[in-house]
Amino acid sequence: MSSLQSRILVAVVGVPLLLYVVLAAPSWVMLAALCVLAGVGGMELQRCVGGAARRELMSMGAIAAAVTVGWIYDRDHHLSVIIMLVVLLAFFNAIEKGGEVKFSQIMAGTGGSLFIGWSFASFLRLEAGGVHRAYLLLPFILSFACDTFAFFAGITLGKHKLAPKVSPKKTVEGSVGGLAGNVLCGLLFVWVMDRFFGGSAIGYGPMALLALLCGVAAQIGDLSFSLIKREFGIKDYGHIFLAHGGVLDRFDSVLFVAPVIEIIFSLLP
Repeated sequence: MSSLQSRILVAVVGVPLLLYVVLAAPSWVMLAALCVLAGVGGMELQRCVGGAARRELMSMGAIAAAVTVGWIYDRDHHLSVIIMLVVLLAFFNAIEKGGEVKFSQIMAGTGGSLFIGWSFASFLRLEAGGVHRAYLLLPFILSFACDTFAFFAGITLGKHKLAPKVSPKKTVEGSVGGLAGNVLCGLLFVWVMDRFFGGSAIGYGPMALLALLCGVAAQIGDLSFSLIKREFGIKDYGHIFLAHGGVLDRFDSVLFVAPVIEIIFSLLP
């Protein structure tokens, strides 16, 4: 199967599934899907930093990320409990192995997995806050739109490198195009909510600012996970999405954008 065919297959299957889970599925289905994504992401990060040879590290990364999704959603006031449990288990394992476990692997299994779980839990916290479930699409829209517009702007207009030591193909012109595309898609989202769903929870002006902020967060997220891949010499985190790579390849920007949207919506009157 060619790269183009695999991308089309992922889109044909993935987009309807995403729309169903976000817009129509019971909350427990969305919780389960987020736990699975977080768990796979935790394993991918551990594999990236060299923990694949140790089954306990892979399991710890997956379990910590998946459990964090449900724990932070349902028991966010007890966040310190899950943090301490994960940290204690990770360092206990490292001590028991007598230095064979690297610090980068400990951090991937603790900080990395906890961050992945906490970010994916943003969707559940947004829903619990009472917003229309259509707004749960915003982290995807304001991540994928930025990436798509940046790609085409970079191809047609790109001349000045944005971060050549991290991602040589990204350009300043592409970055600006991504931000502009994000604003356009954000405004279109407000229009759709006003036109077909009885009004938007956020106006055009605030949405333009939110889209810009999310565009910056999306690009930082993309470059951050690219930085990790470059440091450890891998091309993709995984292949669960075929040519799109793994969870952390596909949702790197979403992991940064979703908490930003959650925080901004929590501040709205």
